[in-house]
Amino acid sequence: MSLSTPRRDPHLDRTPIILDGTRLTLEEAVRVSDGAGASVRIDDDARERVRVCRRMVEDIVSRGEVIYGITTGFGRLKNVTIDADDVRTLQRNLLRSHAVGVGDNASPEVVRLLLLLRLNTLLRGHSGVRERVVDLLLALLHQDVLPVVPVQGSVGASGDLAPLAHLGLVLIGEGEAHWQGECLPGSEALARAGLKPLELRAKEGLALINGTQFSTAVGVLGLARSWTLAATADIACAVTIDALLGSAAPFRQRIASLREHPGHAACASNVRRLLKGSDILESHSECDRIQDPYSMRCAPQVHGAVRDALRHLTVILGREINAVTDNPILFPADGDAVSAGNFHGEPLALPFDYAKSAVCELASISERRVENLVNPDLSHLPAFLAGGKPGVNSGLMIAQVLAAALVSENKVLAHPASVDSIPTSANQEDHVSMSPIAARQLVEVSRNALHVVAVELLAGFLALQWRRPLRAGAGVEATVDLLATIVGPPGEDRAFGEEIRSIARLVGSGRLLRAVEEAVGPLSRGREEGAP
Repeated sequence: MSLSTPRRDPHLDRTPIILDGTRLTLEEAVRVSDGAGASVRIDDDARERVRVCRRMVEDIVSRGEVIYGITTGFGRLKNVTIDADDVRTLQRNLLRSHAVGVGDNASPEVVRLLLLLRLNTLLRGHSGVRERVVDLLLALLHQDVLPVVPVQGSVGASGDLAPLAHLGLVLIGEGEAHWQGECLPGSEALARAGLKPLELRAKEGLALINGTQFSTAVGVLGLARSWTLAATADIACAVTIDALLGSAAPFRQRIASLREHPGHAACASNVRRLLKGSDILESHSECDRIQDPYSMRCAPQVHGAVRDALRHLTVILGREINAVTDNPILFPADGDAVSAGNFHGEPLALPFDYAKSAVCELASISERRVENLVNPDLSHLPAFLAGGKPGVNSGLMIAQVLAAALVSENKVLAHPASVDSIPTSANQEDHVSMSPIAARQLVEVSRNALHVVAVELLAGFLALQWRRPLRAGAGVEATVDLLATIVGPPGEDRAFGEEIRSIARLVGSGRLLRAVEEAVGPLSRGREEGAP
């Protein structure tokens, strides 16, 4: 499973992002993940908080106090007191022993976001690292030195220990990292970038790996893709409505106002705007068809519910990217060190599961609209939208099968990861969240849904050719114009798979949304709720 997200608009905001641990936004986080030159700086007051908290750690060590993770072992070994001479070795060994991840490696986007989020949480001044640690994390971001981070190995309990340990190894000159297109030993990657490795001191190894940043990084990028997908699903629905001589009546504002779900209102508004000016709608205004199938008529209710689920996850992740998820948590103002559970991923796992189920529904309803487009008994168009000789050409017969296969796969991925728990660390960690698994599943579900919507866009594009010379709505025509640059007209069978993949790339890059919005004005894309 490759955890990546499509590239966004290359014309990104170049305003420097000032990190202080409290005000990072989701959109800023995604900007950094793109690696397109976003400038990140550390707030001066945050630096001072880091220095103050570090002095607290040094005082604890000098007094020989027994504080979990600073002068003791970890997990079940929490009662083993560590001699002062072994404190540095303890922190180095912590990274080495915890870096046991397997599976595919996280994408560059995920790793950049992982670096950013770990840096941001340390700047809250409750983790006890030296200023040099945050400076090296920042340098890795600026130099694009990207640690190799396997995606499997965390249960989202005592933080995302294994992924973050792989990240931390590079800071001490171990592990592996990508730099300028090469995968290098961590020490060599640092040297080529002109950076020196850390020699970890008390608390610093633990501070690097104790937290939810891997789950959060993957989830943020899954959320960004899902918001893009939600808006694109509205576009695909509008294309299908025009192509199938459907009705715009169910999308009226007065209907949405009687139920007052914001997602419903947003979807309905989008589709109305996309269909505005449609000659096709006018051409059958007096027809005897009373109702459209649910996949069209109930799109505001389904697409809208998806948006409301994504809004919930947006709020949660907006909090989490600025949260302190370390352990123990240090309070320099009164010298208190508290061993608690902010590293537990449950606040993320539950909304990840909710969101991935929601995105499954975008794919499910889209596939049903595809069926309406390719089934001649429903569309009254050529079977499977095939051109040329029927039977000799199969058209989109198997494209619909592809959509069905992806929808079915999503049903398996939608099983909630958060309902599972398995004890770890000799039962010290006796309830775990599985938040990184839920986050990875959200990415995979959204990728599958993206391709289902691409199939619908392809089918709608082909179906509209049989409605000419009538013009569709302004937003639909903008979609058709862009798709025409990569999709051929109805005719002899061709490699439709490549066209589907090209449409998916067009959607994922945001180009389709931008083209449509240039024609009809801004669509509701979730940004009003702080979405990335």
